[in-house]
Amino acid sequence: MFSFDDYEDQQRFRAAMEAVQIARPVHYSLFTFGHSDLPYLLVLSGLDEDKTVSVTKGEVKITRPLIITPDNAPPEFQNFFEDDDDASLAQFAMKRTASFSNLKLQNQSGPKRIVSDSIEEAVAKLNKQLDDEEEDRIAILTAPAPLAGYAILRYVTERIYRSIPDNLQELREKGFLP
Repeated sequence: MFSFDDYEDQQRFRAAMEAVQIARPVHYSLFTFGHSDLPYLLVLSGLDEDKTVSVTKGEVKITRPLIITPDNAPPEFQNFFEDDDDASLAQFAMKRTASFSNLKLQNQSGPKRIVSDSIEEAVAKLNKQLDDEEEDRIAILTAPAPLAGYAILRYVTERIYRSIPDNLQELREKGFLP
């Protein structure tokens, strides 16, 4: 049965996901089995009335099952959201997607570093730093401060979706799929 609460939750979730950006994507596939590490730099705006910008370095560890079981366990999110309502909303949206079944996602982030730049300036400096270091496995994410967890979630979900073709190919090569 359709519920207007479900519709409102979906609309709220969609609006949050559209309000965040991946300013520097990463183009490597995730491992088909076991775990993958997804390092990121998160640039947040609007921490206070002065529109202060902060940068946080973090990493999400994705654990995929070594044995895929028929039960459809919902994904498990650790340390993504400070608010239980946001965590519940993410669980609601993601458990309806087969790609995220049986996943364990754990976010670890360091302390916030306040910078005097605008979001655009901070992203430009971080891009230059990563380019100078020839670092191509660290993403840069941007979001308004209250949506930090959604920025990380969007990054993770996009990486999972983009890895599906490579993961399916690996399963075929190993004889698990025709």
